[in-house]
Amino acid sequence: MTLPRSRRALVALAALPLLALAAGQAVAAPIPAPTAPAALAASTRASATQVSAIEDEVARTLATSLTDSALRDRLRSATASAPAGAADLGPLAAAARGLAATAANADRRIAAAKGLGAELGPLLRVQLADPSMRAALDAGAAPLVATAVADDHARTIRAYDTAGRAHALDAGAVPGQPVYLVDIDTAKTLAAGIAVLQREFGARGLDATGLAAKGPDAAQAAGGWWGTKITSVRVNDDEEPWFKGAAEMFSLVSGFGQDGKVRVDSVAMPYLQYDGTVYYPNQILVNWSNYKYNLADVVLMEDDGDTNYLALAQAVAAVLLTIADQGAYIPLVNAVLAALPASWWTDDPDYVESWYTLARNSTGRLNGARGNGWMTVEPYWVSQL
Repeated sequence: MTLPRSRRALVALAALPLLALAAGQAVAAPIPAPTAPAALAASTRASATQVSAIEDEVARTLATSLTDSALRDRLRSATASAPAGAADLGPLAAAARGLAATAANADRRIAAAKGLGAELGPLLRVQLADPSMRAALDAGAAPLVATAVADDHARTIRAYDTAGRAHALDAGAVPGQPVYLVDIDTAKTLAAGIAVLQREFGARGLDATGLAAKGPDAAQAAGGWWGTKITSVRVNDDEEPWFKGAAEMFSLVSGFGQDGKVRVDSVAMPYLQYDGTVYYPNQILVNWSNYKYNLADVVLMEDDGDTNYLALAQAVAAVLLTIADQGAYIPLVNAVLAALPASWWTDDPDYVESWYTLARNSTGRLNGARGNGWMTVEPYWVSQL
């Protein structure tokens, strides 16, 4: 995913007029939010560097293991038949002693670097970088192995041959030689990451109970609850480098809960994988029975592999807990964005788009504040069974 992102966007966002979408709703002035603690920013940078280094180590080990013709054949067959062309590395590595140990150790280290538990199991995958390379691979061309690097602005990509030698590949042109990419199963890490966010937000005093109604009594009394449903969504596309795979996206929906405390709901959007594509998820984004005011904010983020969910939860909670209910809607987008470590705004920032003042009666197309995406929404009544 190549999306134009800069920390300058935060300044532009702060200057936007924050107009209420619901009639009669008072809007308070935005509360300046402090930047993320330096320790958290350093931790996030370290985590991203660790993930990249681990993947690079695995790529080199896999490349040198491809002197084994049987492994080459298994890899070629597995990537040709796997869904979306991405095959789990663990089963492929099982017969190669050195590769198996490296892959298993890498899975554990990556989980730790992303703030996830070791119980996730295998995380690494391998795929052919571009379908056009299949013919040369089938004809017997020797493949290179690289990593699906997170840096969208990289000019060269490092790849390894079977002798372990490094080659610099042009990031702007598809190589003529077949290239395998080693990356992370971000669908698996996203699901685990959302669980970490909800757990950590709750543990740190933010009301975060997910999309289900906060209490069954309230929902039962009303016979259900009102939600906002996404009928379609699109993120803009500037450029899709050959070395990038599909992204995994999620939203942080923020507002004030019924108890007057700031709440953050993490909503997984795994279908939103590519720029320039319109998706029709019919997904519930907000459960309004959980909110005190008729307005909430949405920040759309992506996990390209380096997101540390524990650090994200700590950073966001540290900022939002300083904001108190003032008896009116307070825009929280700026506070969430200010909580992101500075490293997330360079090379591979995770911030994609944001929407202010989403209301229960919001209907139709809503353009993002950055002009980098849009979604169409409609009110949706979720009835009691």
